[in-house]
Amino acid sequence: MKVSGFTFIRNAVKNDYPVVQAIESILALCDEFIVVVGNSDDGTRKLIEDMASDKIKILDSVWDDSLKEGGRVFAVETDKAFAAIDPESDWAFYIQGDELVHEQYHPLIRQEMELNLDKPEIEGLLFKYIHFYGSYEYVGDSRRWYRREIRLLKNIKGIQSYRDAQGFRLDGRKIQVKLIDAYIYHYGWAKPPQGLNNKIRNFNSYYHDENWMEEHMPETYEFDYSNADRLVKFTGSHPIVMQKRIDLTGWKIDLGTKPLQKDMDLRRKILQKIEDWTGWRIGEYRNYKIVAK
Repeated sequence: MKVSGFTFIRNAVKNDYPVVQAIESILALCDEFIVVVGNSDDGTRKLIEDMASDKIKILDSVWDDSLKEGGRVFAVETDKAFAAIDPESDWAFYIQGDELVHEQYHPLIRQEMELNLDKPEIEGLLFKYIHFYGSYEYVGDSRRWYRREIRLLKNIKGIQSYRDAQGFRLDGRKIQVKLIDAYIYHYGWAKPPQGLNNKIRNFNSYYHDENWMEEHMPETYEFDYSNADRLVKFTGSHPIVMQKRIDLTGWKIDLGTKPLQKDMDLRRKILQKIEDWTGWRIGEYRNYKIVAK
């Protein structure tokens, strides 16, 4: 069984993406790793070069910044990376620059790849998510946060990244997946306040033109912590490759003092209560078709 990892990245230093840790978190599961490095002005390519792994293959790319509708440029770059994996690979492991996999899940992930390799009805593996927010000590715990996404795909011709690269499609249809009991640790919102301000402005610049940005995201923009809805303290451990970065963190924030949203409208309150009681997320958007658990 051969496994290829793949990702894309641009301006990881400027945008404070833990892309090195992201790659390292699954590198042991991969026989090769394709990194499409976009035109950066902050030393991102050297960051990847300095990893000095013979598994890593760097492809240089120039982003088409005109592809702003729906963040389409992210999907285009993802497709470039997927297209470059070894044709002989059985599985393709996708990771984004702010996502990590805890090493405790490696044995399970490898087992699931082996068990489902020869099952044609299983085209991908679906992961659960933990979304860190504001710091490394709090995670989002409400309907605002997506719960699952495909991160392992069989190397099937016709698979393409969908919309803004959150998921995938096969010949235009949803991919058939097995839900596995492994988590992606999403650190994209675990930044100091100024870092979150920059993240939101930079992220939106790939969706909107300059006029929209000037009106809605001025230089004075300040991040609104209330979007989280509800947070809980994280009580588990972080991936080993992420811990050093966390130990060097210089900011402390008590999100218990932040004005998180307490006054959800009645509909959202009811839907959240149903999910809390039953685990059923009514109306959940699913960019996949679960055929096995």
